[in-house]
Amino acid sequence: MSDLDLALLRTFVAIVDTGGVTSAGRAVGRTQSAVTHQIGRLEAQLGRPVFGPDRRRITLTADGEILLEYARAMLRLSEEARARFAVPGVAGRVTLGTPDLYAAYLLPEVLGRFSRAYPEIEIQLHCRRSVYLHAELMRDKLDIAILTEQPDLHRGEAVRTEPLSWVAGRGGRPETDDPIPLAVLPAGSVYRQRALEALGAAGRRWTIRSVSDTIAGLQAAVFARLAVSVFPHCAMSGGMRRLGEEDGMPRLPNIDLVLVRRPTGISDAAEHLAHYISRELRNAAAFRPVRDI
Repeated sequence: MSDLDLALLRTFVAIVDTGGVTSAGRAVGRTQSAVTHQIGRLEAQLGRPVFGPDRRRITLTADGEILLEYARAMLRLSEEARARFAVPGVAGRVTLGTPDLYAAYLLPEVLGRFSRAYPEIEIQLHCRRSVYLHAELMRDKLDIAILTEQPDLHRGEAVRTEPLSWVAGRGGRPETDDPIPLAVLPAGSVYRQRALEALGAAGRRWTIRSVSDTIAGLQAAVFARLAVSVFPHCAMSGGMRRLGEEDGMPRLPNIDLVLVRRPTGISDAAEHLAHYISRELRNAAAFRPVRDI
């Protein structure tokens, strides 16, 4: 078998992430027929199909599932190497703000790859709620921040959309209580606001059982089976049950993450980090299925 072509792998991943040949073509800058031809070449190289026979409904074969993980890893390494040698002289210190939830579940791999590509750039991480991070940005205390978009804050660059889910701990059914007990972030949180609005629209009574500034506090209430909470897709973890309309819980809207720069301008090092985070979060599979575990 000949060496795998990164361009073919990039198209393959784009089809998986966008859910279709046409949308993948827009993502990689190729026509629909060119994308189809590339997948034919990839399957010829492998000697086996990576997609099911129905191209109108994209499904991966077992071999396609295996290839997907290799393809993502190879593309990440290629981008990391390209970034490392594109501007090797960039150096400096960058202060990055983010809520602890995103720091724990979205950024570890991204920041790890960035640090390997730009070893001379030092990152100082500040974890607080979005409203406080925004205030620090406006006072030039931070260079850049990843925030949950809120209508009353300075709009930033949209970098990711996350679905929200109701969650409860295994071994209990707090969602059946009336009123339903909730574990929420403090007043002013978009997560809290979306949860209460959805329950109100559905006519469900609720009571706040636990308030925490951190994801760890919300997890504690959920794992102790004290309350139901709202988590983004990226933070689903073991010990949680995802609740849906079949459990009597109303549908929740998505939330948007934005990247905001300090209004007075940022250094080259900070701009490199901002661009890198933006690209990585945009390219990540935001809606990749998560198994309830």
